Amino acid sequence: MDIGAYIHLAERGIETAVWVSAPVLVLGLVAGLAVSIFQAATQINDAALAFIPKIGAVIVALVLFGPFMLSSLIEFTKWAYGTIPSISP
Repeated sequence: MDIGAYIHLAERGIETAVWVSAPVLVLGLVAGLAVSIFQAATQINDAALAFIPKIGAVIVALVLFGPFMLSSLIEFTKWAYGTIPSISP
């Protein structure tokens, strides 16, 4: 098979990875930014204060976006296994 099929498989894989990881990363970023602004405004410099809200935001993101993430991964896996016969030499 030509290299275009392999490139398409890699593109879909990277695209799926970005879409699956984006909600967790964005909510973690927002929580970290909010904590950083709070720490700068109050001059509280505690390392634990930065991690606890981020962990909470990641857990909330996994609960809220878990079904979307799982369905995206299942859809990609089905598509990848379905294209194996056409890609293999």
